[in-house]
Amino acid sequence: MTRSYLRRPGALRRAGHRIANLIRPGVDIVPAPDVRADYDVAVPVRDGTVLRINVFHPDSAGPHPVIMSAHPYGKDRVPAHGRNRRAVSGQYRLMPQPARVRFSELTSWEAPDPLIWTAHGFVVVNADLRGGGTSEGVGSLFTDTEAQDYYDLIEWVAAQPWCTGRVGLDGVSYLALSQYRVAALRPPHLAALCVWEGFSDFYRDFAYPGGVREDGFSVFWSKATSREARVTDDIRAEILRRPDRDDWYADRTPDLARITVPMLVCASFSDHSLHSRGSFEAFRRAGSERKWLYTHRDGKWSHYYGPEATAERIRFFDHVLRDVDNGWDTRPAVRIAVHEQGPHPTEIHYADDWPPRDVETTTLHLRADGLLSDDAGPADGQRSFRSRGRPLAWTWTAPTDLDILGASALHLHVSLADAEDLNLFAVLRKFRNGREICFEGSYGFNADVVTKGWQRLAHQTLDPALSTPLQPVHTHHKPEPLTPGHPTPIDLALLPHATRLRRGEQLRLELSGRWPFARDPLRGQFPAWYRQSPNTACAIHTGPGTPSALTLTWRPVASN
Repeated sequence: MTRSYLRRPGALRRAGHRIANLIRPGVDIVPAPDVRADYDVAVPVRDGTVLRINVFHPDSAGPHPVIMSAHPYGKDRVPAHGRNRRAVSGQYRLMPQPARVRFSELTSWEAPDPLIWTAHGFVVVNADLRGGGTSEGVGSLFTDTEAQDYYDLIEWVAAQPWCTGRVGLDGVSYLALSQYRVAALRPPHLAALCVWEGFSDFYRDFAYPGGVREDGFSVFWSKATSREARVTDDIRAEILRRPDRDDWYADRTPDLARITVPMLVCASFSDHSLHSRGSFEAFRRAGSERKWLYTHRDGKWSHYYGPEATAERIRFFDHVLRDVDNGWDTRPAVRIAVHEQGPHPTEIHYADDWPPRDVETTTLHLRADGLLSDDAGPADGQRSFRSRGRPLAWTWTAPTDLDILGASALHLHVSLADAEDLNLFAVLRKFRNGREICFEGSYGFNADVVTKGWQRLAHQTLDPALSTPLQPVHTHHKPEPLTPGHPTPIDLALLPHATRLRRGEQLRLELSGRWPFARDPLRGQFPAWYRQSPNTACAIHTGPGTPSALTLTWRPVASN
């Protein structure tokens, strides 16, 4: 694994950049001495527990609409003024961004910057959820209890003389995903959501994507949250106890169809290991009639706090909270950032839906000769790999300049030599003149592949209500062991992306039984890690009798 990683373009340079970022993180903290604030304002909720909020006011006379966020990490977790302004959250050291992150000294973790938003005439409210920061009680993450507290906070804020009665929610990660459940409760004064990269299915997006247990970030996050907040559940212990999707997970997954307020959803192509799938699903399944999708393949924090995303969010909230006639409601619903490589888009264009309606669907068959082809080949065959060894690869050469847009799916026939189950990992890589082209990925990892997916083979049953031909969704209710030596149909979802290929560039599909990246922070996509497969031989069957194929959607560049 080490030698393979070091052969990738720029590997030593990236390791050096990570070391430099550990010493001096790329964060600029802006003083904000003149913002008027009320700290630790007490808000009683329905059971008498007192939660506390910080309120930041514009200079202009009110009332004003409110931008609000709530999380369990502590609203007062703001940048400290250390030597050389380096005293920022440790995540900024571990997860370098493509550009410098800039926010004010009032900005709590992954929350809107009060300096920016008060200057635009919004009141900013940062809340400690139950058990977090200075709020009372013991919290219960991802639950209705948490959502009911958020409901009560929204209604209390809306009733204050400094609020117009319109409250919008904004924030990243937990501050995004906590919006779904409270929106499904429909607080009367909740007027809009800006969900910036937040997964929407606890099991499928976080704990067991594809039925494969996540053994990296979920460990890191669970331990950190237990230190920072008083919570009832040991999240990691519950994940270990529950390998199948049972009622415990269902109770922690919001009913997206009940969301009716206008919403702007950011679904990035650079967070495949955490938020991407659930963000796209939230846009697809939310009941809101007025909803917009914003995509990028940039750094999570550098983009959220950057000028482009900030201007987009201000424009959205101006329209939905203030009724400003700024053309927001006449623009197409989906912003698509197409990338040829790296964090900077080659092109940004707009569509009425995701994926765009004018894409073509192509099926590329996996052949025994290692090619991806329009036909399955003349005869049945198979190729095998050891689950803990090197991956198998298939290659396709782009016949013209094209954009691959949307999710993709693998429909395979798989057999195991002497085991009943395996965790199958799939990646798509892009090559130009024999050299791999890399992209921005999760957790500050800038050597990511085009897209990826994973699937526990014993979780075969599809959910017909949620699945589409390009996005199979499994029930994960119980394992169905494979019969050794018997080819079994397997569906595997590859995560959404928008990638441009030039004529002659190659797309390489790789299948293996293990996570394809190193684990440590310098070489890999730390902290992402997934449970290893049992040591066995796995065969991918090909040909007209037992076809295996990759299905994707694309359109010629000229049509853009």
